[in-house]
Amino acid sequence: MSLAAWGVLLGGAGGVGLLLVLDRALALRRPRLEVRVLPYVRDLPSVSGPQQTAPGTTSPSAATVVFGPLLRSVADGLDRVLGGSASVRRRIERAALPMTVHDFRVQQALWGLAALSVTALGSVLVALRTPSRTVPLLVLCGVAFVLGALVRDNRLTAEVVDRERRILAEFPTVAELLALAVAAGEGPVSALDRVVSRADGELSRELGRVLAEVRTGTPVTRALDDMAARSGQPVVARFAEAIAVALERGTPLTEVMHAQAADVREAGRRALIEVGARKEVVMMVPVVFLVLPVTVLFAFWPGLVGLRLVTP
Repeated sequence: MSLAAWGVLLGGAGGVGLLLVLDRALALRRPRLEVRVLPYVRDLPSVSGPQQTAPGTTSPSAATVVFGPLLRSVADGLDRVLGGSASVRRRIERAALPMTVHDFRVQQALWGLAALSVTALGSVLVALRTPSRTVPLLVLCGVAFVLGALVRDNRLTAEVVDRERRILAEFPTVAELLALAVAAGEGPVSALDRVVSRADGELSRELGRVLAEVRTGTPVTRALDDMAARSGQPVVARFAEAIAVALERGTPLTEVMHAQAADVREAGRRALIEVGARKEVVMMVPVVFLVLPVTVLFAFWPGLVGLRLVTP
């Protein structure tokens, strides 16, 4: 391709980009629908200017305005191709992330486009030297996009596992605190309030969500059942169900919470023993393949040297 053709191509792309930016700028200057309607709606705050936004929100950035529709379309395509929206929604709830499935798909599209950009940059440099590799490089760019999206999905799973590990580490302490508060004469809601106000962690935030639902009128047993349904840990689910059953049937809560804390500690000990047993096998690898050969070499090398010196 000649230099004139490259100039025409780059000039046309720049002109199209300027037209898109100008069209979007003109669209932003028009007053939005909510700006025109809100001043005439009863019981809602009036908006005096076309540039005002709702409290607690920020105006979208230029990158969001320009590339937002493209990212949304790519995210919709990923959702249709990959599927599994129910699994993604479940993992987002278990990780307690402030996003929706569509937001996660947009992040997957961003990760995929980032991997595609890096791969495309290297592919262009290689294709300029060897044009015959263009088709394999295009396939490699597509694979990079897919891998970027899958890495974001794997990262979501890692976030879920990390949060559940922190919940398990906090669970015995929180259960003992609840048991002490109940044994001191406080009710279940008061005990939750006391523990949530003094503890800091993933489990305390989950209990804070339960407390907020109770204060808005949800029964305690139903809020605990919802917590058991949201939780990805069987131990936490059993804990919530045990408290709900104890409240319904009048079983003493102190014994239930102490028993739950003891079960979690015992499960933690068993898990630690299992991890230690696996690490013992892994630790044998450097001993067998590194330390042992060096020891044998140091033991037999002087003898070999001596035999060479003695043997004519």
